[in-house]
Amino acid sequence: MVGRALVSTGHPVLVQIVPMRRCNLSCDYCNEYDKTSPPVPLEDLTRWIDHLGKLGTAMIGISGGEPLMHPDLDEIIRRIRKTGAIAGMITNGYLLNEERIERLNRAGLDHMQISIDNIEPDDVSKKSLKVLDKKLEMLAQFAEFHVNINSVVGGGFKDPNDALVIGNRALSLGFESTIGIIHDGSGQLKPLAPADAAIYHKMTNRKKTNYAQFDQFQKAIVEGQPNKWRCRAGSRYLYVSEDGLVHYCSQQRGWPGVPVEQYTSADVKREFLTGKDCAPNCTIGCVHRISHIDYWRAPQTKMVSPGKRPEPAGATLVQIDGRRD
Repeated sequence: MVGRALVSTGHPVLVQIVPMRRCNLSCDYCNEYDKTSPPVPLEDLTRWIDHLGKLGTAMIGISGGEPLMHPDLDEIIRRIRKTGAIAGMITNGYLLNEERIERLNRAGLDHMQISIDNIEPDDVSKKSLKVLDKKLEMLAQFAEFHVNINSVVGGGFKDPNDALVIGNRALSLGFESTIGIIHDGSGQLKPLAPADAAIYHKMTNRKKTNYAQFDQFQKAIVEGQPNKWRCRAGSRYLYVSEDGLVHYCSQQRGWPGVPVEQYTSADVKREFLTGKDCAPNCTIGCVHRISHIDYWRAPQTKMVSPGKRPEPAGATLVQIDGRRD
């Protein structure tokens, strides 16, 4: 995937699609779910995935909401694999059991990420190690796909040390272990308290298990400092919401706001050269990791400001209305 991306800039590297906005949990810090939305019909998802395949997409990640609630998840994964793309999924893990894991194996899932927020469930999050540990043991025994356990800091959790316990448990089971930083409601910088920062540094000083940890992106966030980078959202990274529209990311909805089946290689190339003024204070790690592939080339010649009102005529900075749930 990375090799292809280094050779050619004309295709998306990672696209996240949302087949299911509904979730079985209600984590206090999350703004990416609801309790009422029906699953996106399989025929719609099939068209979206096939079109992403025509764009040359290297990896398609399924997110939500909770994707394990979608009745046709196995077929969605098979369709992704049929395009030649890597199939990934982000899940809270609650609905996993041995039979479900075996079905994911047969469907061809390549990668699963589970975020675990605390050791004991509380009012902020029910994604706890106490509830999920048996699920992790089943994954260690039966999963044929790669598993990453992501613990988090900065979300108002009672004990930041929980993140370190969760990370060490993941490593003991043979999984990859990463740590994320909770952002604010627009995906922007939310500096860590000293106790959270200390745990973050303990996590990243362990054996490095993820290539993203070699850069300084999250280190600057921990220190409350902006990052200087070229965001390739809309080009190398796409976020396709449950209504089939392409957005920069989950937190900057409304731009470009183009139906995925109408998204073209020309859109990919345009957005590759378009900077976003939210980038310096952005904390959306998946966008940064994908954009990092191209950090060394193609200076961006245009600028947009997602989520803000248009500038008066003649302004040099293009600002576009955005929708944020």
